[in-house]
Amino acid sequence: ATALQPGRQNKTPSQKKEKKRNQEVVSNLSSLSSCLTTFLSSLGQSNSNSDTCAEFRIKYVGAIEKLKLSEGKDLEGPLDLINYIDVAQQDGKLPFVPPEEEFIMGVSKYGIKVSTSDQYDVLHRHALYLIIRMVCYDDGLGAGKSLLALKTTDASNEEYSLWVYQCNSLEQAQAICKVLSTAFDSVLTSEKP
Repeated sequence: ATALQPGRQNKTPSQKKEKKRNQEVVSNLSSLSSCLTTFLSSLGQSNSNSDTCAEFRIKYVGAIEKLKLSEGKDLEGPLDLINYIDVAQQDGKLPFVPPEEEFIMGVSKYGIKVSTSDQYDVLHRHALYLIIRMVCYDDGLGAGKSLLALKTTDASNEEYSLWVYQCNSLEQAQAICKVLSTAFDSVLTSEKP
């Protein structure tokens, strides 16, 4: 018979892998929490020149631009957006996997700016007041990646566009949504008399 040493546990490889994954998630959540805290406190500052933004490394999947009003009206709920994106991927209008290039997504009280990783070139700007809906969800490809989808309108409210970004994890996608929600709330509460 083999005697186990007191205080020592024999862990299977899957248990070790799960423990490592849990440590990574805790580490990611800790850094995201720190980022959110900094961002949220900056929104509360009275200095209107504060241009603080939370930054996230993401990949750009693609966009479906200039949808007519009639097409955009069918995309009201989160599930509508997810289904529309799934069909667009199956029809080849959007890729399943984005190119390898990473971008920086900056979220501030003004909206979203997506720029190259060196931050010299801006890929997209989404003004806060033109963002109609956002949704984040698992991409379903089994690699632990998540998609962040934005539905935006143009300034004249005549057309809609869908913008799809890939996040490293569901936690990252949820953090972006949380920061964006906080920016919306901050702007809405600051406009009240």
